[in-house]
Amino acid sequence: MENLGLNISILLILIGYHVGLWKLFIKAGRPGWEALVPVYSFYIMLKLSGRPIWWMVLYFIPVINVIVYISILIDFAKSYGKFGFGEHVASIAVPFIAYPVWGFDKDTKYLGQSATEEFKTKFPYKKTATREWADAILFAVVAATLIRSFILEAYTIPTGSMEKSLLIGDFLFVSKVDYGPRIPMTPVAFPFAHHTMPVTGTKAYWDAISLDYRRLPGFVDIKRGDVVVFNYPEGDTVVLETQAEASYYQLVRQMGREEVRNNPNFTIVERPVDKRENYIKRCMAIGGDKLEIRNAQVYINGKAAENSPTSQISFQVNTDGTTLNPEALLDMNISYKEEAFGVYSLHMTYEQADIVKKWSNVKQVRPQITLDNMSNPMIFPHDSRYKWNEDNFGPVIVPGKNLKIQLDTLNLPVYKRAIEVYEGNKVEQRGNQIFINGELADSYTFKMNYYWMMGDNRHNSLDSRFWGFVPEDHIVGKAKFIWMSFDTNGSFLGKIRWNRLFKGIH
Repeated sequence: MENLGLNISILLILIGYHVGLWKLFIKAGRPGWEALVPVYSFYIMLKLSGRPIWWMVLYFIPVINVIVYISILIDFAKSYGKFGFGEHVASIAVPFIAYPVWGFDKDTKYLGQSATEEFKTKFPYKKTATREWADAILFAVVAATLIRSFILEAYTIPTGSMEKSLLIGDFLFVSKVDYGPRIPMTPVAFPFAHHTMPVTGTKAYWDAISLDYRRLPGFVDIKRGDVVVFNYPEGDTVVLETQAEASYYQLVRQMGREEVRNNPNFTIVERPVDKRENYIKRCMAIGGDKLEIRNAQVYINGKAAENSPTSQISFQVNTDGTTLNPEALLDMNISYKEEAFGVYSLHMTYEQADIVKKWSNVKQVRPQITLDNMSNPMIFPHDSRYKWNEDNFGPVIVPGKNLKIQLDTLNLPVYKRAIEVYEGNKVEQRGNQIFINGELADSYTFKMNYYWMMGDNRHNSLDSRFWGFVPEDHIVGKAKFIWMSFDTNGSFLGKIRWNRLFKGIH
């Protein structure tokens, strides 16, 4: 019924728009049927507005075409004597209402080509200061929204999951064009807000209208080692009160679905793909790869993956009983915790570990690695048959577009969420048999590419080891460079990390 209502709404919008355009074309002496022909109707609007015909070329250029189309809608409204700010907003936002109203209004007439000097002389219109500001703000909002959606968007790093590659307080730009801009899947949203309004805490989008996943062509494909921003795959359902500490699915695994759903202290919301939390990680594997982790080292297709020189893990440091130098640790940007007398846990790179080993009061430095066959229930696929943990995991085959993977009851937990949730199928297990959409299945051919994302701070990162594969429709963009970096623990004059400004991300 929900889809039926949406389809009826879309049909009414299309009817309203084309009926109104038909009537307005007739007022200008054009045949009404021209309003029904895609692209050609835009050409007629160009002619009626007095804009050059070569603008038709711009109609086919992504991002630019939106700006051009908005400009034509405004010029088209002016050609019928609609000069008010509200009338221009109506022409852009609700033409399916504005055009029929103007088309059937006997007093609304076609005045001429509004973009020509002759028209401007004949129908002078002086904007007030308020109108000038309103137009400027509207243009700025539209332009900024298009840039954020299709070209470049600014992000901040709130956690230490990518240390030392990215630090808390880094501000970075993420390119949408490298992998191809994703067409907004939830097009009706408040500008500059992601999923929540900043003051009221209410939804910043309207999900009654949603679009299927589409992506414009990009320049490159995602490759291993890229630092990628994506929507959190388990963020489709969120408990607002716990989202910073535990996902909805973690709570369900711990407490049971009914207990979570019926908890009066929980506010549960569902979010569309493009309105889920943004995460940033490094791509370790792409579709078709065999991934395995052995003693914290990632292996791809049987070969040790190249580690970023800034990646880090936890090390246990034993001293002679004296304390570690906190100033030296701060200078090296090493976080630490004293676990017992003379025993510390430090998050650092292997290069930093070699430096710490040489300190006079340090007796031993060793990686804190969880042993093989020690199961962690927090680790994907959250099945007791898999004795996997964050340091010893797999092997698994990462799904890829058109890749056929054989299914059985053992590996079904690894692929079930991708098949069922991300690709929209119904998956059932009856005894030792698997059914997909009611049909017996021993294999599945995937429709999308998937990726395995991990943080460089391996022992302090919520990543694919905990929630599995990242589908291609969740990909936001490629992290390009840091434009600003603030150290909240720095002195007043040392808040800005000058050495990180305009630093590329690798």
